[in-house]
Amino acid sequence: MRNPFKYFKTSHEIIRLAVMMFVRFPLSLRNVEDLLHERGIDITHETVRFWRNRFSPLFARSIRKGRVQNANSSTWTWHLDEVFVKINGETRYLWRAVDHEGEVLEAYVTKRRDRKAALKFLRKAMKRYGRPEMIVTD
Repeated sequence: MRNPFKYFKTSHEIIRLAVMMFVRFPLSLRNVEDLLHERGIDITHETVRFWRNRFSPLFARSIRKGRVQNANSSTWTWHLDEVFVKINGETRYLWRAVDHEGEVLEAYVTKRRDRKAALKFLRKAMKRYGRPEMIVTD
C-alpha cells in the first residue's frame, strides 16, 4: 500500500490528531487551529480543512475495518429501517441497517418495496458485517 502522507512535510501523527479532533469533538476548524497552536503546532484552519477533506475517508475506513474485525458480531443488534425518499421527483425506498452503537452499517435504495428487495438488502449487509444476534424492525 502506498503512503498517503508521502508528500506532506507535517508528521502523520499531527495530521491524524487534527483530523480526529475535528471529527470526534464538536469543534470548528478555527477551534482545532487554536488547540493545536496551544500545543506548539502552527497551522491554519484552511490546512485543517484540507486535511479533513483528504484524510477523513481514509481514517473512517480504517476505523470501520478494525471495528468489524475486532467485534463479536454474534452480540450485535441491528435496527432495520425503511424510509420513503424522493429522488428526482420519483418515490424510492431507502433501506438502512443500524448497529447497536447507532452507526449506519448499510444503506440501499430500491424502486420496489417487497420481499425480494428486503432479502437482497439483508444478504448484502450480512455478507459484509456477519450475522447479527437480533434484528429489530419498525
